Amino acid sequence: MRSGSIIMLAVAVAGCSSETPPPPATPSVLVSVAVPQRGSLPDRIMLYGIAAPTPAGSQALSILQPGRVTAVTVVAGAMVRRGQPLVTIGVSPDTIATFRQAQTALSVASAQRATTAQLLTQQLATRDQLAQADKAVADATAVLDAQRAAGGGAASRTLVAPFDGIATAVTAVPGDRPVAGAALVTVARRGAAVVTAGVDLALRARLHVGQPAQLIRVGGGAPVTGRIAQVGGVLNPRTRLVDLQFAYPAGAILPGEAVQVGVDVVTVAGWIVPHRAVVTADGAAHVFQVAGGKAVGVAVAVRLAGATDDVVDGPIDPARPLIVDGAYQVGNGDAVHRAPARPGPR
Repeated sequence: MRSGSIIMLAVAVAGCSSETPPPPATPSVLVSVAVPQRGSLPDRIMLYGIAAPTPAGSQALSILQPGRVTAVTVVAGAMVRRGQPLVTIGVSPDTIATFRQAQTALSVASAQRATTAQLLTQQLATRDQLAQADKAVADATAVLDAQRAAGGGAASRTLVAPFDGIATAVTAVPGDRPVAGAALVTVARRGAAVVTAGVDLALRARLHVGQPAQLIRVGGGAPVTGRIAQVGGVLNPRTRLVDLQFAYPAGAILPGEAVQVGVDVVTVAGWIVPHRAVVTADGAAHVFQVAGGKAVGVAVAVRLAGATDDVVDGPIDPARPLIVDGAYQVGNGDAVHRAPARPGPR
């Protein structure tokens, strides 16, 4: 009995060892896919710049005579209205004395002219002498007018805003004795501001005056629509870029704000595919599509590369899903299993 049990156990073990092991599972890569779509995307040049008043829209205020600053009623960055007092300067005693001397000179010249005219009627003076007297009066009048225009006719002079705008610079300080002609306040007209941004010389030929632009305030806020107002003709010696100026609606962006500028230079048509789907690891751009559960490589030419989507040309089959996530992990003919298809780019 015991020997029979041993024989049966040996037969059972032998029967188990004769079974063929199951074949190993075929490796498969998990991928996400998208539906290929044809369309077009704008080729956008991105720049960065600063909003600042235009030189033509700004005016520096100064006095032409020496004096002493007695009051400053504005600070840099303040909004001002036309006629608003900004800086008051006390005119120097020398300036007042010069003005009074000009007044006296005109009075003397006028009296001499009147005397000469009377002597001429009595034939005691010549017409040439009268002409010289007239010239002396004209010269004295011109000197007095110049002194009056320079502010010599009053003990103080107040600089006022020439138009509605922004005081972009204030250099006057009470007690200062500024040099004659030095700018004390600079006022920029409202709406006379532009965004200045630099562009690489290689891209300059693609940009033209009048092209629309989207201005995005780095500090936040809704995008502003602008346009190219000027394309520079020389390289900026500091940045080695070509300066562009972008005009925008008055008050939409404050002077001094940092701005990101996007200019759409052309629209590119072709297959719109996610940027992650384009594989360039081996130097030749290609995408992968799914056919029969396997990855099929398709060579493409990239016409426009973007942050999220690219525009490509190539023999893409619109009926085959396009591999997006996992495109860099598969090779031609590799088995794949995919997540549910998602809509293509819009």
